[in-house]
Amino acid sequence: MSDPLVSIIMRSYNEAWALKQTLPALAAQEYRDWEIIVIDSGSTDGSQELIRATRPAHFVQITPAEYNPSRVMNQGMRLAASETCLFLNADATPQGTTWLRPLVAALQNPRVAACFGRQIPRPDCQAVFASDYDRCFGPERESARWDHFFSMVSSGLRKDVWRQRGFREDLQYAEDDEYTRWCRTAGYEMVYVPESVAMHSHNYTSAQAYKRAFGDARALAATWSGSAGDFNFARTVLVGWVQDLRRDLKFCRREKRLGELAHAAGIRWQQRRGRLDGFRQGWRDYHRGAAA
Repeated sequence: MSDPLVSIIMRSYNEAWALKQTLPALAAQEYRDWEIIVIDSGSTDGSQELIRATRPAHFVQITPAEYNPSRVMNQGMRLAASETCLFLNADATPQGTTWLRPLVAALQNPRVAACFGRQIPRPDCQAVFASDYDRCFGPERESARWDHFFSMVSSGLRKDVWRQRGFREDLQYAEDDEYTRWCRTAGYEMVYVPESVAMHSHNYTSAQAYKRAFGDARALAATWSGSAGDFNFARTVLVGWVQDLRRDLKFCRREKRLGELAHAAGIRWQQRRGRLDGFRQGWRDYHRGAAA
């Protein structure tokens, strides 16, 4: 029996350096029957030329100001010719020739709405962020014990489930978390597929770390079922920072990277501040009728 067609949806913006690895890695997959849909946010670094050379089924160009992750993903899903849709960030490079098939296999179960693969950090990844990848995707991943975890970076969705309700376009961050939480409430399963591996990581500055944590926490507030007081300085910032640093110390000691612990402490403080500030802003926006 031949393999079914798969639609791969990619978001891109000035990531030619990664596309030079990611696009050939896709072409090398042993699973051959796939199309690629690329939505590019106005790249000016040669990305567009690299993408065109792959002859994508659809190549949509938008301006950076038009970018909204949920809107882009919904657009990609609408364009997809297949009922089996995979998402791969432009800067996430498949490792080996079997990245694609395990994700496709996971989505053949009608009770599985979405799946996500393993991510490993790039060689230049700073310890504070490498520690997060270990917690989320490592062999003893802590994320397996969390209330919920999902990453859209290297993942798959069933189009029949998405038709029931797409991504919320009023969210600028954490749209994948919110969507897959909805899938769970609708009775579907989310599956982790460690056999599918992609290399992906970011070294955020302190300001970028704060901004990302702020955005994720603001989006979290949109669906938070508890109270505004659940997030406070003592618990969210002080206790959270100490817990983060304790985990980073364990990771840095194990990996012989103790020289990076001071940097990790600074990043974690900014993340914790961003988490509290973002949640409070989101609570005002989503629970008090203010415009999102």
